[in-house]
Amino acid sequence: MPDPQPPKAAFAMDPVHLPLLFPPPLMARLRRACDLDPSFVVRDFGDPAAADRLARTDVLITGWGCPGLDAAVLAAAPRLRTVLHAAGSVRSLVGDALWEHGITVSSAVTGNALPVAEYTLAMILLAGKDTFAHRERFRATHTYPTVAETAHTGNVGRRIGVIGASRVGRRLLELLRPFDFTVLLHDPYVDPAEAAALGAEPLPLDELLGRSDIVSLHAPDIPETYRMLDAGRLALIRDGGVLINTSRGALIDHGALTDELVSGRLQAVLDVTEPEPLPAASPLYRLPNVFLTPHIAGSLGNELERLGRIVVEELERLAAGLPPAHEVRHSDMVRVA
Repeated sequence: MPDPQPPKAAFAMDPVHLPLLFPPPLMARLRRACDLDPSFVVRDFGDPAAADRLARTDVLITGWGCPGLDAAVLAAAPRLRTVLHAAGSVRSLVGDALWEHGITVSSAVTGNALPVAEYTLAMILLAGKDTFAHRERFRATHTYPTVAETAHTGNVGRRIGVIGASRVGRRLLELLRPFDFTVLLHDPYVDPAEAAALGAEPLPLDELLGRSDIVSLHAPDIPETYRMLDAGRLALIRDGGVLINTSRGALIDHGALTDELVSGRLQAVLDVTEPEPLPAASPLYRLPNVFLTPHIAGSLGNELERLGRIVVEELERLAAGLPPAHEVRHSDMVRVA
């Protein structure tokens, strides 16, 4: 049954994101679904000026820039029952205390997965056409490539290796379906039947690396995946192969990857690195076989509205007495980003 009284909600994030997350029509829907003061945004849960409002808060609407949610939050907001995260992963946000107290957590991670998958698809298609190398040659010579120089260019039959059937990985697999690719998948939690339903051939990691023309990394950043692509595994990728990383830099041994890229044996599209950003002296900024972007694959600009819309819909469900559609459970933390 819906609650006769709308829940009392508060924002907890860097307020710079609010206008893009919740443009006026979405903000109006949000305020119809809850008791919310849009001018009240928590930046510090220990701030005495926020104490009265937090003490009456049932729902926290969080986002980038939100302080960690730990026992101090429960002390400041004893009525808190729900956290709606208007961004992606909650791994670094939610502390054990919230799980232990049964706080419901929902995330807009599915909305954030789409632009990452779109970015990855675009890079796969561009890499298959050898776009980056052709651009460099064209800049240097101002001449068109010969037939010999394009003999191995094209996207027909490219073998695309996807590491991780995460939310991004699954969206990417969906986007790859219309193209003439052979899609390979490594994910220890996906059985052969599910992989087939996703349109991919399941393989052990080492075999996937050895067979793929383009490898795209979508595994979660957890202890088990730390530097999962080390020097030995990077060496399995064929000469001229392309590595795309839109996940986290920590999944790759950065020193070993730098060696491979400096040698020219591999190509890479890197939206994330370790560290982030790279030092100014890093050769990756200058190598012609590296396409480096500043962590832009996720939601930016008008794409943030999609995340806000998910939060509004979750709050409307809450106000109607329905369970969240995008709940994150404590048990998920062992294998999601």
